[in-house]
Amino acid sequence: MAGNLWEYPSVISRIDDAQLVGYGVEATDGSVGTVDKHSDEAGSAYLVVDTGPWIFGRRVLLPAGTVTEIDLETYTIRVDRSREEIRNAPEFDPDKDLGDPGYHQRIGGYYGGPAT
Repeated sequence: MAGNLWEYPSVISRIDDAQLVGYGVEATDGSVGTVDKHSDEAGSAYLVVDTGPWIFGRRVLLPAGTVTEIDLETYTIRVDRSREEIRNAPEFDPDKDLGDPGYHQRIGGYYGGPAT
């Protein structure tokens, strides 16, 4: 994978400080849920996606480098991962995972990019 997995690709058109919470998230093969939280922190940008009833209300973290498009008109974010990849991702627990560098490394390794 080219580029930093934890930064939005330079080809993504987005408005700085855009509020992405509530946007729908589309995998390469269908909808996976909605954005519950996002971070634009340099070198550590990500989306937390609430998968809703699709996979029993799990939340997963998607590094910003997986984003291929942010459509500000339809409130949709497209990512370059399949529903199956997202379904099998390590579950996100905000109470323990946000401050855990090991979780960040596991996510980076899972999505095939550098851990940091």
